[in-house]
Amino acid sequence: MKKTIGLIREGKIPIDRRVPLTPAQAKAVMSRFPDVEVAAERSDIRCYSDQEYEREGIRLLDSLEACDIILGVKEVPVDTLIPEKTYFFFSHTIKKQPYNRKLLQEILKKNISLIDYETLTDETGKRIIAFGRWAGIVGAYNGIWTFGQRYNLFDTRRAHTCFDLDDLWSELTQINLPPIKIVLTGGGRVAKGAMEVLSRLGVRKVTPQQFLEEWYDFPVFVQLNARNYNRSKTGEEFSRNSFYQAPQMYEADFIKYAAVADILIASAYWDPKAPALFDRKHIMSDNFKISVVADITCDIEGSIPCTKRPSTIEEPIYDYNPCDDQIENPLSDEANITVMAVDNLPCELSRDASKNFGNDLLDKVLPEILGNDSRGIIQRATIAKDGKLSGRFTYLQEYADGK
Repeated sequence: MKKTIGLIREGKIPIDRRVPLTPAQAKAVMSRFPDVEVAAERSDIRCYSDQEYEREGIRLLDSLEACDIILGVKEVPVDTLIPEKTYFFFSHTIKKQPYNRKLLQEILKKNISLIDYETLTDETGKRIIAFGRWAGIVGAYNGIWTFGQRYNLFDTRRAHTCFDLDDLWSELTQINLPPIKIVLTGGGRVAKGAMEVLSRLGVRKVTPQQFLEEWYDFPVFVQLNARNYNRSKTGEEFSRNSFYQAPQMYEADFIKYAAVADILIASAYWDPKAPALFDRKHIMSDNFKISVVADITCDIEGSIPCTKRPSTIEEPIYDYNPCDDQIENPLSDEANITVMAVDNLPCELSRDASKNFGNDLLDKVLPEILGNDSRGIIQRATIAKDGKLSGRFTYLQEYADGK
């Protein structure tokens, strides 16, 4: 009997047009695994149409009730979860996000097996599948676009109006940046994606010391990792292992960069136990020069305290008024910080991002799902199974219990 993989119709609002498998990739799954059928729930919002799936021989369904494995992208609306199924999607629960507590509770209640793409790792703990590069590319592009809007320097098209990545690259040729300084945090896929944009713009990379001490007549950026903007509360030398094991024993040392930077592109993973990069008091001081924040991480009131809420593709920016600690209309006051915090950035290049993601899913994950999971990839990534939290995710019990 064939096993059926169902591609879900994304139901989260704001709409997400990405897909876990493109039509061609879905066809490739059935070719590579003859005992597997891929079906797609009918949808009028996907970046690939129902007709494109049909042309590749993918059956369209009104419901995924008969499917064994269900693949999505964003969180599945609680009222559409099907009991006893195996789901793959970004659940945004592993940091105990309050807004998704009900989702995890319902998953446990319905005996659903949940595997979160964010938790799929190899034996060394490195993530094997992500949209990070695309978040970095679009996030950095949006940050530069925001700076252009704030100072009336240029008016390039929005990323989501570009047909594909090549079209977006063509927009960059119209931008001529003044001699500004840009801070980029992080060193993973997201940061590398952001650096692709900065590189194509001709923004030169400098060291942290050069960034702080030297003046340039051309745009520059600095890439900062945790050691650059955190220091031990006890005065000890920074230790990466110590920081990741006990981030609460460190305090932020970022304000020196904020004193000379114009734009912050935030792409570093943040542990809620770690210090925020800065606080409202810092923003209101004379030593805070940053006027545009492109918060790709979009941790609400997390590492970037002026990120008070997500923004949307339709309304990508808002102003943060530090004096009153509140959000205002975008570009409304020079004393405000303009924040770009779109929380589904890869959606702006949906077809490219989906194709890249689906290739990794096809090559690195599906063989484990449909095989014997010899490398333990699926086992390590399973958050819930048979109504219980699994393995390393038992720490979510109090969160799931509503405590």
